Amino acid sequence: MAQEQTYATGKRKSAVARVWISPGSGQMAVNKKAAAEYFGNIYFEPKVALPFSVTETLEQYDVKATVCGGGKSAQVDALAHGISKALQIHNPELRDALKKAGLLTRDSRVKERKKYGQRGARARFQFSKR
Repeated sequence: MAQEQTYATGKRKSAVARVWISPGSGQMAVNKKAAAEYFGNIYFEPKVALPFSVTETLEQYDVKATVCGGGKSAQVDALAHGISKALQIHNPELRDALKKAGLLTRDSRVKERKKYGQRGARARFQFSKR
């Protein structure tokens, strides 16, 4: 039997992470690179490992992911969201722990658009009475 892979999509802002997990030794590849190499020196490991630590499945799954869009920080959040959803699909018993930690909820906060006649989304030009 081939290795059983589970697929899920995670999102944050405009970043999208397509995640495949399979039983393994904890290897993580992002866009065909090691996760540490892809994300560089930003502090990403605790955020990505959170779904595994909450479900007590550290180093039991290999992760392959492709991420695009957004910045590195949003990509890390999208990857964590995708891993959480894939874990829940792979093993439905883990849903309660993931839900309680808030990892299955997509963070829907996005940048508010700039309005016409204004300097920004909420910022106005300075008002002059005279």
